[in-house]
Amino acid sequence: MNHTLVMDFYELTMAQTYFNDGKQNEVVYFDVFFRENPFHGGYTISGGLEEIIEYIENFRFDDEDIEYLRSLNSFSEEFLSYLRDLHFDGDLYAVLDGTVIFPNEPVITVRAKIIVAQLLETAILAAFNHGSLVVTAAKRITNEANGRPVMEFGARRARGIESSITASKYGVIGGCVGTSNTYAGMKYQIPAIGTMAHSFITEQENEYEAFLSYAKSNPNNCVFLVDTYDTLKSGIPNAIKVADDYLKPNGYPFKGIRIDSGDLAYLSKEARKMLDKAGYTDTQICLSSGLDEYSISDLVKQRACFDSLGVGDNIAASKERIGGVYKLVAVEDYPYIIPKLKVSDDSFKTTNPGFKKVIRFYDKDTSYALGDVICLADEEIPDDSYTLVHPVEVWKRKTITHYEKRELLRPIYQNGVLLYWIPSVYKSKKYCEKEFNSLYPEIVRLINPHTYYVDLSDSLRELKNHMIEEYCSKEMK
Repeated sequence: MNHTLVMDFYELTMAQTYFNDGKQNEVVYFDVFFRENPFHGGYTISGGLEEIIEYIENFRFDDEDIEYLRSLNSFSEEFLSYLRDLHFDGDLYAVLDGTVIFPNEPVITVRAKIIVAQLLETAILAAFNHGSLVVTAAKRITNEANGRPVMEFGARRARGIESSITASKYGVIGGCVGTSNTYAGMKYQIPAIGTMAHSFITEQENEYEAFLSYAKSNPNNCVFLVDTYDTLKSGIPNAIKVADDYLKPNGYPFKGIRIDSGDLAYLSKEARKMLDKAGYTDTQICLSSGLDEYSISDLVKQRACFDSLGVGDNIAASKERIGGVYKLVAVEDYPYIIPKLKVSDDSFKTTNPGFKKVIRFYDKDTSYALGDVICLADEEIPDDSYTLVHPVEVWKRKTITHYEKRELLRPIYQNGVLLYWIPSVYKSKKYCEKEFNSLYPEIVRLINPHTYYVDLSDSLRELKNHMIEEYCSKEMK
């Protein structure tokens, strides 16, 4: 689908200015990065690459787009004619979906002609920010479930139809076992899961009749929602009665119950007692109701009796944000790459200049990630020993040895040619799990997580400091 005009209007006005200034063939480098982990956490997990590729593959200004832009009376015919033939013929480097990432390191780098690079900004950020937020939220939640399956139930809470579909995919990459979104189930070949709503029960004459009706239509998938009226006095007894009256005599399983309100820890324990007493020891208990990683952690600590969880809002529509940004870091003047720097009064927001790569170090014995170094693209990192140095507080140093190293950014496009084959959701899920397992437990804990090392190489740090000093000296003249 052609979503080319999904771009902020100022990108077009800047693009026309570049065009008028004759800069349309200037090659530039933009980095995507973010400044803080969401959820006050110790890590983030990348998402959105598939949507970025889809956008680039369909990047073109068709007749309808050109006519709309012409109607705005903001663009010259020469510029509109230029846009008509525009396509992506540059390079793109990115971390793969499911990669553990950290603040301030480039996770996507675009090398392209300046107008194309500028016009890609909004779509790239929209895809990265949404995908990364969902997969990170899902991983935090599924990790706290302590091995119990989590179902993604967030379609109706997502921020739009398209968002609900991609949220299902990234929920599964982040560890969920399936989704309530049937379309996403079809598109991505992931399990579509669901039972019944409270409205189904309130529409019927009584709760027992509702359960019985459902059992007759869905005899092999009976998971009854038991909290519509009174979970312990009505819901569970009626579910058991339907199992006794219809399911068991006809050889069908009493698959489970779902509790969607109330004190879930207490109700689940009482429900387990009632089901076991009735002889349904294999009947499972699913809990839902606004669950997040903290409430799930509490349920586990309280030894709540549950076999699975349904989570919606806090996966598909989290109130947190990633805050990814898209910054110019270099301009090509063949054969040179001229680094560019954005200076801010807030040192935290001063960018890292130049065309860069990110190297991650892993302990050879434990396979845990030891830290990342951001370095210039042509730098060589030694194989035997390296000293990680804090990017600002340079007295904070850590020398590491006995490591393996890995370059995080992968070539996705080269000269406009797609090099990367998008994997299945389950391959990305397996990759994400491996990435997550490379983190020390202190980094993934919910409260006061350890800060992961992300440092600058000596060459990059010296370049950055030199450029800051040069900028300041010019401004003071």
